[in-house]
Amino acid sequence: MCGIVAFKGNKEKTSEVIFEGLKLLEYRGYDSCGIGVIDNNEIKSFKWKGRVRKTEKRFIESKIKSPIAIGHTRWATHGEPNDVNSHPITSYNKKFAIVHNGIIENYRELKKILLEKGYEFYTETDTEVLVNFIELCVSNAKNIDKGISYALSKLEGAFGIVLIQRSNTDIMYAARKGSPLAFGRKGENFFIASDATPIIEYTKKIIYLDNGQLLKIDKTNFEVLDFELNKVPNKFQEVDVELQKVELGDFDSYMLKEIMEQPESLNQTMLGRIKNNKITLGGIHKYSKDLINTKRVIIIGCGTSWHAGLVAEYFLEKYLRVPVEVEYASEFRYRFPIINKGDIVFVISQSGETADTLEATRIAKKKGGILLGIVNTVGSSIARITDEGCYLHAGPEIGVASTKAFTSQLMLLLMIGAKTAYLKKNISIKKYEKMISELKRIPSKIEEVLELNNDIKKISKKIYKKNHALFLGRGNNFPVALEGALKLKEISYIHAEGYPAAEMKHGPIALIDSEMPVVAICTKSDEYDKMISNIREVGSRNAIVIGVIDKENEHVKDYLDFSILVPSTSKDFTPIINQIPLQLLAYHCAIFRGCDVDKPRNLAKSVTVE
Repeated sequence: MCGIVAFKGNKEKTSEVIFEGLKLLEYRGYDSCGIGVIDNNEIKSFKWKGRVRKTEKRFIESKIKSPIAIGHTRWATHGEPNDVNSHPITSYNKKFAIVHNGIIENYRELKKILLEKGYEFYTETDTEVLVNFIELCVSNAKNIDKGISYALSKLEGAFGIVLIQRSNTDIMYAARKGSPLAFGRKGENFFIASDATPIIEYTKKIIYLDNGQLLKIDKTNFEVLDFELNKVPNKFQEVDVELQKVELGDFDSYMLKEIMEQPESLNQTMLGRIKNNKITLGGIHKYSKDLINTKRVIIIGCGTSWHAGLVAEYFLEKYLRVPVEVEYASEFRYRFPIINKGDIVFVISQSGETADTLEATRIAKKKGGILLGIVNTVGSSIARITDEGCYLHAGPEIGVASTKAFTSQLMLLLMIGAKTAYLKKNISIKKYEKMISELKRIPSKIEEVLELNNDIKKISKKIYKKNHALFLGRGNNFPVALEGALKLKEISYIHAEGYPAAEMKHGPIALIDSEMPVVAICTKSDEYDKMISNIREVGSRNAIVIGVIDKENEHVKDYLDFSILVPSTSKDFTPIINQIPLQLLAYHCAIFRGCDVDKPRNLAKSVTVE
């Protein structure tokens, strides 16, 4: 989940390309940052623990201008985040430097070989093993291409790498096995990055390297090879995406900005898809009949995306009348999943690059599933691998903790479910149009919730010093409880758990005392009366009870210490609205605790390694 940007070309542009690109990729990791260049026949690295701007400032002060550079922003996997372990990593004999995303699983075996050859190590990283192994193989082969080819054939694990050689500023290599890499060219300027975002400012013509491919840039030409050095046909494709440089404006953080943007992001998700009281989903139109006729739906995701899938499960089973299974991608890929011909597999990922989800997608495709992607990032790996799908159009999400992408995921899945239910004749035209009308009103109702920001801030001030919290929900608001708990622990570091309210008596109730905040989602629903009983149970044990309620059940205030009153909507769509106050609650608790809400410790936006 590290970010890579590399450049070969006009030395006057090197610093701009690398550092502006790394800023765009900093969501991938922000433990440390570095740049490596060749200057006076010497590899020079500038790298420090901390953010991109710190390294940029020090590199600019050096006044070095080089026609070739590799840059990296790191999320630590091997070795703690510090100056030494940051990338680029230079080989033992100073012949090569590398930036690397991924994990080399057989690094111990390779390190043993290198130690026997007299190599010494200065970092705790598998990347140092990798670059030294390449150096050894090139030395033995007496030919750089053959040496790199042999080294790559012996690596186990996942990697995206860019390599430069001290003695030759004309040459640069990149290779991919698992971790994504994009390549662009404009004239004699060459660009490589973890995704297309840092490249499209200069050219929208992109080549995405496939697994097992090696890119060689030499002087003013390039070629794509497989790991055995056979030429691979390649073609630049036009990427239909605009670079959106997101500014904070008047907001203190991207997370708060993105929470407040949700009325607009949801309107963008619906734009062109809801018109004249009809839902049109061009991205999956080709598979409409498959959706109607399928006997089974599988939903795959990780983290917040998995929670979105859980909400969808309630809706799809209710209205499509087929079994729906929601799978953690990280577990799905290591089982022996049974996928039948005609099974619909929804793949949900904000970034479209999540490693476990990507691999689960490949597995499901090999087994004959119909793969439909729900992603936010145009041109991402999952968007390219799935058969069809729909983009969220939620706009860039910079904050690590997902907010607007989650609600857009819910909106899109509910739209797909409503349209398919109508086509199956499981709901009437009247019910279908009523659903559409209610979906269209959700953005304005979220605006009403956002006006409660100061009230929610006051509630947060009452609980932010607590060490634990419990979130309770029933039915389709149980996943909302899970997501609310995830947000709180992600950014405030308060230990929080989401539970089905009825399961509370099977263990968690033992934890409840006067120091335990309990957040209960209790908007009007079929489970409403049972939910009130659960609220009474935790209240009788002196919990600090916070309720998310709506205008149809204001009397529940009598059983609450604090209440958050949200607009009423169809019970099928309450998860979208009910999530908003929980995002704000988590945000304010984190701010009161002095946490960096945009870049919480140990987390990264896109998990591109296992």
